[in-house]
Amino acid sequence: MKAVFVALSVAVLLSACGASAPKAGSAQAANEPATASGNTRVVKSRDGSFEGEVIGTPAAGSKFAQLKIGMGMREVQDVMDRAPDRSHSYESGKRWIPFYFGNDARRLQALFRGEGCLVFTDGNVWGGAGGDLIQIQVDASGACYQP
Repeated sequence: MKAVFVALSVAVLLSACGASAPKAGSAQAANEPATASGNTRVVKSRDGSFEGEVIGTPAAGSKFAQLKIGMGMREVQDVMDRAPDRSHSYESGKRWIPFYFGNDARRLQALFRGEGCLVFTDGNVWGGAGGDLIQIQVDASGACYQP
């Protein structure tokens, strides 16, 4: 009886391991946002304390070209001369790390029509801190916005 239980346990564990990553042609992979020009650069924040991403290349002289990884939401709104057209907040995977006290347990995605999307840290588990720009996605069509 013990051998049957062990064999069943191993079979369940092995089947769970095989279903972890989505395949390239799966529905989940098809729902991932496409980048505007396909180029992604990893850049240091203004103070050098963390890295962020810039996806696409902003037009020279555009307001998105003036943005820097590490800016706060207020600074971004000052550069853009407006609030975002749409925004939403969501949990990041770091939310479920035991004893994670960083400011990236939540994220805020903001759409600026005609320019693209920005992603900010949105605070820790208790709602404090956050507000750092961590991703700039240049996409004038607005397809980058994933509510």
